[in-house]
Amino acid sequence: MQKSTAVVSLEAIRKNARFVKSLLNGKKFYAVVKADAYGHGAAQVAHALSDIADAFCVAITDEGEALRIAGIDKEILVFTPPLSRGDVARAESYNLTLTVNGVVAARLSRGLPCHIKLNTGMNRVGCSLSELAKILKILSPEQIKGVYSHIYAPCDELHTRAQLEAFKSAVALVKSENSDICAHFSASAGILMGGEYLFDGARAGILLYGYCPSGFSAPVIPAMKIYAPRVQRTSVFGYGVGYKQAEKKYKTLATYRYGYADGAPRRARLGESPLCMDGFVSRDVGKFYLLDDAGRLAEDCGTISYEILCSAARRCRIVYEN
Repeated sequence: MQKSTAVVSLEAIRKNARFVKSLLNGKKFYAVVKADAYGHGAAQVAHALSDIADAFCVAITDEGEALRIAGIDKEILVFTPPLSRGDVARAESYNLTLTVNGVVAARLSRGLPCHIKLNTGMNRVGCSLSELAKILKILSPEQIKGVYSHIYAPCDELHTRAQLEAFKSAVALVKSENSDICAHFSASAGILMGGEYLFDGARAGILLYGYCPSGFSAPVIPAMKIYAPRVQRTSVFGYGVGYKQAEKKYKTLATYRYGYADGAPRRARLGESPLCMDGFVSRDVGKFYLLDDAGRLAEDCGTISYEILCSAARRCRIVYEN
């Protein structure tokens, strides 16, 4: 097998989900499976969580369609608001819940289930508090299923508190139209903060896959390991180690079949040299090279575990453990 192998533990994801659910105290649990479940396989993860999560979240309509085709029948919230009537038609066909972030999206979404997204300070996607009243005049009360926002700096108590107060005002206004909606303010960091940050529900993403947002810790289990096959053991000749000159003396080196085209950043320190497109050179550590800590690798590369996970299995054969 020339491909590297990503081994995904669905049981680890289930354990992480049960931990999240224990923190929610009966509030609605949205499992975030966007970006192919952060590289772990959206359909497989959603099926594994079908008896734990109350609903699922995806980034775009295509991801929601794929889950429906795979047999997922719970609510699926699409984070990106509809950008065209085509997006709305597809959402209607596959019974997806839309995000409304402004007047245009509200007009496109008439009659379909939706959650209103509030901009409480992240300035990414969401309507302003002043625009909310206009949106509520366009949407019928029964089609509004939720209202949500997102904490942009959870370790900054002052700014998070300001976001929280703004969201409370929005929730009161939306619930005056439909008291049965689900208000959800928190993602993984907010879930760990708990208390008043939970509202009626919350969205768990990175926690499901065994990692924590920056500044937080929790007893979650990384769910993915990557094994790269050894291609060659080499008796060292000359002075090169991959695409650089050797800085040490080596008697033997090994080449492993996992490179930046497979999903790891080129600057990742996986061996004795920078990654090549399709492999890297390392001391011989056996038949397979194991990558099991996206957090450590992310730190080495000056990035975050989210980015590593989303791409690490790009060209891998994925094997699921239950």
